[in-house]
Amino acid sequence: MMKLKEKYKKEIIPAMMERFGYKSKMAVPKIEKVVINTGFGRLVAQKTKQEREKIIKEIIDDLAMICGQRPILTLARKSVSGFKIRKGMPIGAKVTLREEKMYDFLERLIYIALPRTRDFKGIDPKSIDKERNLTIGIKEHIVFPEVATESLSRIFGFEITIVTTAKTREEAEELLKLIGVPIKQISNVKTKIQI
Repeated sequence: MMKLKEKYKKEIIPAMMERFGYKSKMAVPKIEKVVINTGFGRLVAQKTKQEREKIIKEIIDDLAMICGQRPILTLARKSVSGFKIRKGMPIGAKVTLREEKMYDFLERLIYIALPRTRDFKGIDPKSIDKERNLTIGIKEHIVFPEVATESLSRIFGFEITIVTTAKTREEAEELLKLIGVPIKQISNVKTKIQI
């Protein structure tokens, strides 16, 4: 099977040039980066400092295994007493992947993790935002094969944002489909009810 980076160069660029009539290969949209982030939120609320540190370490270790890169902690910008959050407290973790690591992660996401997701029927095209980026929510991190489920003490979810350089929503959707992202086909045909 062809690697995703190779597939992009050999198949996706020519297909996009034919579909949208780009004059140059450089004009073809590409995937710029993949950002993975998670919030600790409910997992660390009401916990002691030691318990919080243990949970955060486990989540960071699992994310590092999944992404192949160590996450950075995201800290609270201000205190919120209702959520028991103090300014500077770690509230999440984030990883930004580019180049080789990004393509490796996308391959595992498209070919292994998404098909293993429970009740997965494809990604809604509405998940592509105004900036032409696709955001996917993963409810259980155990869909990635790197996670050893035997020693697992908790399951957490995270969000994946695939950042594209596409100028229009249509270009972004086509690029993602060609890469292999399972985007649902939404038919515009409305069925008429006869009385």
